[in-house]
Amino acid sequence: MVVNFAITIHLFHYLHLEVNDLAKRQITFLIVPEDTSKVKQFKFSRAFVSFATCFIVLSLIAISLIVHEYCKLKKALPSVGALEREVTNQRAQIQAFAKKISTLRSDMIAMQEFEKKIRVIANIERPTDQDAVFGMGGSMPEDLDSSVSLTDNHDGLLREMHAQVEYLSEASAVQKQAFDQLHKYLQGQKSLLASTPAIRPTTGWVSSGFGYRISPFTGLKEFHQGIDIATREGTPVIAPADGVITFVGVKGALGKTMVIDHGYGMVTRYGHLKKYLVKAGTRVKRGDKIALVGNTGRSTAPHLHYEVHLNGIPTNPAKYILN
Repeated sequence: MVVNFAITIHLFHYLHLEVNDLAKRQITFLIVPEDTSKVKQFKFSRAFVSFATCFIVLSLIAISLIVHEYCKLKKALPSVGALEREVTNQRAQIQAFAKKISTLRSDMIAMQEFEKKIRVIANIERPTDQDAVFGMGGSMPEDLDSSVSLTDNHDGLLREMHAQVEYLSEASAVQKQAFDQLHKYLQGQKSLLASTPAIRPTTGWVSSGFGYRISPFTGLKEFHQGIDIATREGTPVIAPADGVITFVGVKGALGKTMVIDHGYGMVTRYGHLKKYLVKAGTRVKRGDKIALVGNTGRSTAPHLHYEVHLNGIPTNPAKYILN
């Protein structure tokens, strides 16, 4: 064990001497000018020269890598700008497409409401499965945040728009089927349709609706059997459907009144008239002028009182105004 320890000490001493010897070895650089000036010399240890050489080599390698990466980045900059422009264009296209989907959905709902009115007039029930289809809905990606990349919400956005397209596709198919059904039915109901009120009897705005209201004369609650359309005195009153004039004369609080029997249990009444343009017994067509708006009877200002009766029961005239 003592021998091993002695060998170890001797080896360590030898290595120490070798390192010191390497450090003491020097390299001399001489600078000899062309004139007779004094020669300059610089001495550096071998260790320093080795370290400096390694440092310079590594620095050159690092600079080469940096220059290479810089060139790559500089070369990629135009493509990055092009990608940004492409993303901006895609965002604009998606927004435009989303707005179109939203408009189509609104149009589909409007057609549904129009179909409802036609079914009420034609007395046709709506299929229950059609209601289920139109009960679908959802938000639309119309306004995309420009600070959010498309990849952040790309999947969800595509799913939403795909769902909306599926909705419109299914809804349009159902709506087409419903309109086909209505068309076949209405072809055989031309006479009934022509005799069913479907347009406004005069221009103006509804000043009093159908149903219970506070009387402007007594201040008490009363049932208003029609609607009042306020307009200028002398404005033409037109027939909302084909029919026969069955009454022309004065009726109490309604003043000058006219009644049209349209057949199929449908009767319309017009009050507070100024002048009659047709006589009792006259057959009229939808759109024919029959009277002028007035202020006769119990009235606070010129207006037309318009009633619709179905089988003798007062009905809300608003249901029979499609224009």
